[in-house]
Amino acid sequence: MSTLVITIISLCAIGVVSAVILYFVAQKFKVEEDPRIDIVEGLLPGANCGGCGYPGCRGLAEAAVKSETMEGILCPVGGAETMNKVAAALGREVKAQAPKIAVVRCNGTCENRPRTSQYDGARSCAIEHSLYVGDTACGFGCLGCGDCVAACPFDAIHMDSTTLLPVVDDDKCVACGACVKACPRNIIELRNKGPKDRRVFVSCVNKDKGGVAKKACANACIGCGKCAKECPFEAITVENNVAYIDYTKCRLCRKCVAVCPTGAIHELNFPPRKEAAPAVDADKIKPATAPKPAAPKADAPKTEAPKKESPKAEAPTANATPNAETPKIETKEETIQK
Repeated sequence: MSTLVITIISLCAIGVVSAVILYFVAQKFKVEEDPRIDIVEGLLPGANCGGCGYPGCRGLAEAAVKSETMEGILCPVGGAETMNKVAAALGREVKAQAPKIAVVRCNGTCENRPRTSQYDGARSCAIEHSLYVGDTACGFGCLGCGDCVAACPFDAIHMDSTTLLPVVDDDKCVACGACVKACPRNIIELRNKGPKDRRVFVSCVNKDKGGVAKKACANACIGCGKCAKECPFEAITVENNVAYIDYTKCRLCRKCVAVCPTGAIHELNFPPRKEAAPAVDADKIKPATAPKPAAPKADAPKTEAPKKESPKAEAPTANATPNAETPKIETKEETIQK
């Protein structure tokens, strides 16, 4: 028998034996999966964005099958409609959760935050953040390199060419959280969309003291605490020289917006406010005079008392002296008789 034939037979025998061994090992250590996992995965959108907090849609499907209450399990891309289908497939109930959206908490536009230097390195927020505070005096604001734009898988965020700040598209954003993870300065936050997409939030994360923050950005939060005192729902806290609005407590009354001295609190998608009447100087306002009450009419007729005539006193002449006799003028006849 030739060497070639012996080699071929030996290799075939080794392959067959190895296959048999692998088969028994696989049967011994195999992991049985719940068939419902494949069903749930088929109901998910398949974006594999990781916004749910699990490694892809497969991870979310496994967590949903293993969970008994499905509390805290949400697909941000599919939303409530997808989660209702998943719950129906598993025979469970899911609580309705408020939809969320990404919010950029920085208002450091070119007008509000002047540039103090020019960055000439790699266009990456992560790299620029690791090197220095940035091209402005604010070491907490947006760097404007667009890492969040590159990280968004749904094209829901873009850089504004005028303000050099990221802008979120409400219609495209699914709150996957990719932009939140990509931002090295944590200025992007997932918040509730709110009724009719109305939101109130502090658009600043600067933790410097008021004077320093105000010098770096005209719209910076100075931590004065006026908004916290004005809020009737205790939804605002001031910590590390910056205010924060808890969206779970906020009732969108917008009283905090009116008292903010720097305009750091933003209100989105609200109708325009009614213009207040112009203030009038109190000194120029004449007090209204109350009308005089009419005299009551007497029912009985009035009787007038007879008037007594008082003797008229003769006015003394101008040249007359008191107790002096008036000289008597004699007539012509009296003179002849004498």
